[in-house]
Amino acid sequence: MKDKIKSLQKLREERDIGGGIDRINKRHTQGKMAARERIEYFFDPDTFVELQGYIKHRSSNFGLEKKKFFGDGVVTGFGKVNDKLVYIYSQDFTVLGGSLGEMHAKKILNVMDLALKVGAPMVGINDSGGARIQEGINSLAGYGDIFYRNTISSGVIPQISVIMGPCAGGAVYSPGITDFVFMVNNASYMFVTGPEVIKAVNKEEVTFEALGGAESHSTISGVAHFVGSDEKNTLDMVKELLGYIPSSNIEESPVTETNDPFDRMEDDLNEIVPVNPNKPYDMKKLITLVVDDYKYFEVHQNYAKNLIVGFARLGGKTVGIVANNPDIYAGTLDVSASLKGSRFIRFCDAFNIPLISFVDVPGFLPGKDQEELGIIKHGAKMLYAYSEATVPKLTVITRKSYGGAYIVMSSKHLGADIVYAWPTAEIAVMGPQGAINIIFKKDISGAKQPETLRERLIQEYKEKFANPKTPASFGYIDDIIMPTETRPLLIKALESLENKNIKNPPKKHGNIPL
Repeated sequence: MKDKIKSLQKLREERDIGGGIDRINKRHTQGKMAARERIEYFFDPDTFVELQGYIKHRSSNFGLEKKKFFGDGVVTGFGKVNDKLVYIYSQDFTVLGGSLGEMHAKKILNVMDLALKVGAPMVGINDSGGARIQEGINSLAGYGDIFYRNTISSGVIPQISVIMGPCAGGAVYSPGITDFVFMVNNASYMFVTGPEVIKAVNKEEVTFEALGGAESHSTISGVAHFVGSDEKNTLDMVKELLGYIPSSNIEESPVTETNDPFDRMEDDLNEIVPVNPNKPYDMKKLITLVVDDYKYFEVHQNYAKNLIVGFARLGGKTVGIVANNPDIYAGTLDVSASLKGSRFIRFCDAFNIPLISFVDVPGFLPGKDQEELGIIKHGAKMLYAYSEATVPKLTVITRKSYGGAYIVMSSKHLGADIVYAWPTAEIAVMGPQGAINIIFKKDISGAKQPETLRERLIQEYKEKFANPKTPASFGYIDDIIMPTETRPLLIKALESLENKNIKNPPKKHGNIPL
């Protein structure tokens, strides 16, 4: 028995070393952790359980039979993150460049299936040269099987992709399906075709960073939701995210204890909206003043900054926050903001997370480029997402709420349960100046003192529409509240909606305007 135990220990040592000490040390000099070190840092101490660690590939193409390693370039298993069960795969770049072949994919599929069976989050740490060319169709089949499971698991369990090295070609589509993508600044890359192919086909020279780096994907494409300064910082953010979300779609929004009084009122809220309706203000500050412990976990922080989305807690319960940002484009909605908001709203609805919307929106961003990019269909995505959502939906209109954007931003008409308005709220088809120029165009042009008449008519319009009294009289607003009352009233409203239970008409699925 002692000999067998020694033999097993030796086997484990060989398994754990991956592609060898020299290659691991080289990773360290590059500021990177090995695949197992990432797992060790991520999970609670002594909770990780490895699965299928002794698998090897079975290909003999192009001399591949001479390059066999235990685990076949990926470490898989499960463990606890802050006592929450999580499944994981971590690709090992020291073994065949972390390339995906038949058995490598089989290991990933195994943990994906287990995560779906038990209802637990699935985290994938991607660090791979892509498809293992020597294995041909078996490599492509592995990717296809992974994409299928990503799709079937969508909306059932949270899926998180962590990009910690290259992720190219077909490999990018799995992260593209998952709920959240994390990247490491100046260390991870994602692209369908690399710089060399682009140069050969398009005669265009582009760097890895400009083509598919963290900055590019977090600011321009929107593929990346979070960017970490290094690997540990990135994994810390993944842990923080997991604390806000449930393990599956059959769990309710997580509740944690808080010492922050539910009836806390912040006097600063009364002063946050400027007297000048055209002056911007800090919507993020407004959010932090309202939520528990002044703590807000923003998603897509650097993408489509005219809309703010993220997680917070109210009365200890996780909520999803959607808010217009008056600091950027005056808070208008454009193509990127509509995509960002729609995706986030649908995630929250899929995982039973109530939605809180703070509204200050003068409309959709005008322009020929927006029309050509499809603002109609993309704006409709957000409308669709809010309408489809059955979780508790609370709305606070802080200032402007004009035109179609008023409807889109979680209005009563799209199923908002309770809508509050601050005294500064302005709800109308359009702003006073534009409305007067249309309604009284002839009167103003024919007047002896057109500017005097225009100013008088604008003032009359403001008195009639640039306040929340008229919509409140029609029942489109449930209450006009003092800004300081926002936190306690939202918490009370959430408590009142705990047993909300509505279902949309039975159907295979809707046809969201993609």
